[in-house]
Amino acid sequence: MRKELERLREEMKKTGCDAYITADCDDHLGEYTDRHFNCMEFISGFTGGDGTLVVTMEEAGLWTDGRYFIQAEKELKGSGITLMKEGQPDCPEMLSWICEHIPVGGTLGFDGKTISFRRAKELERKLALKGIGLSADNDLIAKIWTEGRPAPREEKIWILPERYAGKNAGEKLAELKSELREKGAGACLLTAADEIAWLLNLRGDDIPYCPTFASFFLMDGEQSTLYISKPHLTEETKQYLSDLGIRTETEVLNVYEDIRALRSDVIVIDDLQTSWNMVQNIPAGKDVICSLTPAAIRKNRKNEVECENLRKAQQKDCVAVTKFMYRFKKEMASGSLTECGTADLLHELRAEQEGFLGESFATISAYGENAAMCHYSPSREKDVIIRPRGLYLVDSGGHYPEGSTDITRTWACGPLTQEEKEAYTMVACANLRLADAVFPKGTNGLTLDYAAREMFWKKGMDFNHGTGHGVGYLLNVHEGPANIRFRANSSTVCDRMEEGVYVSDEPGLYVEGEFGIRLENMLLVVKDHENDFGQFLTFETMTYVPFDREAMEPSLMTEEDKRLYNTYQRNVFEKMSPFLTEEEDVWLRKICEPLS
Repeated sequence: MRKELERLREEMKKTGCDAYITADCDDHLGEYTDRHFNCMEFISGFTGGDGTLVVTMEEAGLWTDGRYFIQAEKELKGSGITLMKEGQPDCPEMLSWICEHIPVGGTLGFDGKTISFRRAKELERKLALKGIGLSADNDLIAKIWTEGRPAPREEKIWILPERYAGKNAGEKLAELKSELREKGAGACLLTAADEIAWLLNLRGDDIPYCPTFASFFLMDGEQSTLYISKPHLTEETKQYLSDLGIRTETEVLNVYEDIRALRSDVIVIDDLQTSWNMVQNIPAGKDVICSLTPAAIRKNRKNEVECENLRKAQQKDCVAVTKFMYRFKKEMASGSLTECGTADLLHELRAEQEGFLGESFATISAYGENAAMCHYSPSREKDVIIRPRGLYLVDSGGHYPEGSTDITRTWACGPLTQEEKEAYTMVACANLRLADAVFPKGTNGLTLDYAAREMFWKKGMDFNHGTGHGVGYLLNVHEGPANIRFRANSSTVCDRMEEGVYVSDEPGLYVEGEFGIRLENMLLVVKDHENDFGQFLTFETMTYVPFDREAMEPSLMTEEDKRLYNTYQRNVFEKMSPFLTEEEDVWLRKICEPLS
């Protein structure tokens, strides 16, 4: 059992908590956090980054989704914590489990700064039926994580020029105010780091791989305030904010004071992004509208300038990854390739592209059975040699001034088994079928998901993660509300597909202990045709890096699958060939030859 778990229970006993709930979360409630806030990892040892840990005096459970099952099994071994596999038939629902493990009249503790208002209300409502109370002022992790805890980052923020953003911040602020009026509201509180960065055309570097910064934003009538610590600001950004009519408050926690003094009668918040503690400070008698904020919705739908810039970013990124595939295939026979070495090579090739700002997430470079862990991280201490057989998976992305990318490719390292070839072919066909979809405006990702999963389900197979997610414009690589998945729950938002949504297409297939396959392209929702039935939309494929012809099994493909595959590979060659050397061009022409 982990000593950190025992120490947490000691603190629970002192404060009268029968159970404690925590996650890797800060007070902005985003998916991505600085290591200072990795509280769940500190207690459990689980590094997956997405999950919830519940600890009682006798038991502990960690709930996470299918992306992390294999990883969590390994990392939780011997920890005294049980893995709870969300979405699986035998996984207990977390709230029900808590009710069963806390005595009547007991108390559930948590840090109210780091749990959303919606989630806390669900806890409060369900636990009250059993006479269980909540104690929200318990940051117990801070009491035991006193040594070696990284300090929060406070990097300088910078201005994203309008030629990249497509719209100046003054216009965005005016639109926000207008949309609030339409809702009958005079105030809006933004707590999500990427929403604030998008709204103000500012970027930062507080969180690895995410060009955002820690802050809060409150529009209350005619007054707008950005709550941001002093080290973030430069003279240029202070003047920029002043010119926008925005007051800067460097005592960040004064946001609570201003919420308590709210002038407007109606305020809009996203109750999944706003903490329990923050909402408790809204004065009684004020109306609270809980919904996606106007900023979140507009951010998700890229404007024309952003769309055109994204095409440029994708071109740069695809050149780098195509060259990487060529080098990988060429050097495979040498036996010198390793998981970390290939990730380094890909970084070098991206860095050659004009304007490259860094990876959009930590590169997943996984050979053989390691690729069955969806979010595997290679280790320099135990760098794995890539052998000339089986499959290699690389999931990576880059940030450029023109936007962000996300791409996954799986390649044959040498001879493949028939099972591997059949699995690869199914994944490739699933990817291309989804990209070929035509659908009425307003269709959501829950509907579109079947286009990718049909082949798997007919064979009694599946992949245990979403098929697609939105990607931010020089922001977080995972961006809601757009996503493509078949499972929905109370915390899932599947926004309608509208023109300008930029979303991934990444079916996969994973066999624990053997191999993992994922093929990911980015898609942009564009208009298709309009008739008496309404406006129809389709996807513009944004990613052009070849699929591996060596891994395809044509006998599994329909004629339509072959047409889609051959068209895609032909387009890859036409778009990438002008940027390659003569030797690379000869190789690409061969790998893009049509299947018959």
